[in-house]
Amino acid sequence: MNKPHPPLQQIPREILCAADYERLAPHFIASPGLAYIAGGCADEVTLAANRQSFARTQVLPRLLRDMHDGHTRCDLLGRTWAHPILLAPVAYQRLVHPLGELETARAAAATDTCLVTSTLASQKLEDVAQMAGAERWFQLYVQPTQTATVDLIKRAEMAGYTALVVTLDTAIKLPSRRAQEVGFAMPPDVIEANLADYPVPPPIVVEPGASRVFQGAMRQAPTWNDLAWLLGQTRLPVLVKGVLHPDDATRLQAMGVAGLIVSNHGGRSLDGVPASLDVLPRIRQAVGADFPLLLDSGIRSGSDIFKALALGADAVLIGRLQVYALAVAGALGVAHLLKLLREELEVCMAQAGCARLADIGPDMIYRHEATSC
Repeated sequence: MNKPHPPLQQIPREILCAADYERLAPHFIASPGLAYIAGGCADEVTLAANRQSFARTQVLPRLLRDMHDGHTRCDLLGRTWAHPILLAPVAYQRLVHPLGELETARAAAATDTCLVTSTLASQKLEDVAQMAGAERWFQLYVQPTQTATVDLIKRAEMAGYTALVVTLDTAIKLPSRRAQEVGFAMPPDVIEANLADYPVPPPIVVEPGASRVFQGAMRQAPTWNDLAWLLGQTRLPVLVKGVLHPDDATRLQAMGVAGLIVSNHGGRSLDGVPASLDVLPRIRQAVGADFPLLLDSGIRSGSDIFKALALGADAVLIGRLQVYALAVAGALGVAHLLKLLREELEVCMAQAGCARLADIGPDMIYRHEATSC
């Protein structure tokens, strides 16, 4: 096992682009923890597909366009943001930094970035909110009891979160094979801080001959009725994360959700599903041009962000990269990562001939699809 370096107080000279934080992360995260963070589910087919999709998606630049009034401002949920980059809900951030989500929140506030705090954060949502900027969302996992779910919602409202993100694609949570192979176990001091005061639900007892999956793990999985009930419990706009099928997208839109996040959970949910980027155009077509649509899974650069915007996203969320930057240099690292991503996006926009986000469309994209002999 490697002995990781503590987070630095300055940006390493080796960091030349946003993706470099991933390259340096193994020096700052112990091997078992890195396997947990970097790994995907099962054979990691979807984990690889996310990056492959961005690699085969190419930018078609236009010439001689006026760039002098260029900017990255975007409008989302009735607000104007400085840029279309959010920090995705990533759990257990104290695994890589003693202050965990508090440092990430400081970086978000310093860069005018919306932070999405996880239900499974290792710091309490109230403490994270105090450090974050004005735009902060709370990611909600539906709890085994309605009482706990409602309490989390009310706590988020009281703490000043401006939207809820309900994640629905991980009813069954399994450790990655990569993490299992190295014997990863969550350190005892890295806890689910937001759930610590709720009673532990009794274990699910499966009758002899019944399925451990259908009658066991899935017994408390949320349904459409549960989501309809949840929408009536809050005054905040609710977005749904984990959407990959156009029919689900249109049904959620009809229910009144405020937006959707196209996501395969970074390849950590069901292996063998398409890359988020690959299904994005179909979902944009299904919900129409004006419905808020975000994307995560696989983004490593500003040009990746450009590609996601061109194929239909209004904004993107950054997951693993924020954890790598947090491990390398704490809040300074996360803030620097966001600065790099924004500048990389600006460079791509300028060279492609897009002065504003509204100029970025599918006509700016060439997709090379593999062909068989």
